[in-house]
Amino acid sequence: MDMSAAALLGAGIAAGLAALGASLGNGNVISSTIEGVARQPEAKGSLQTIMFIGVGLIEALPLLTWVIAILMIFTRS
Repeated sequence: MDMSAAALLGAGIAAGLAALGASLGNGNVISSTIEGVARQPEAKGSLQTIMFIGVGLIEALPLLTWVIAILMIFTRS
């Protein structure tokens, strides 16, 4: 396998695993927020704010991975 094929394969695997990890992380964060609101409805506002910050941080990983994957694809030798 030449280096360009390995770069394409690595970029695809990295992007797919990052998307999978982000979806699992988002599911856990949102599930925990729903449980927290069900237990204490008066804390909905603060829990929702924390949830949005957490989801934003989780979504940064696949975006960064996609940028790196695109760089791997277009800078291959």
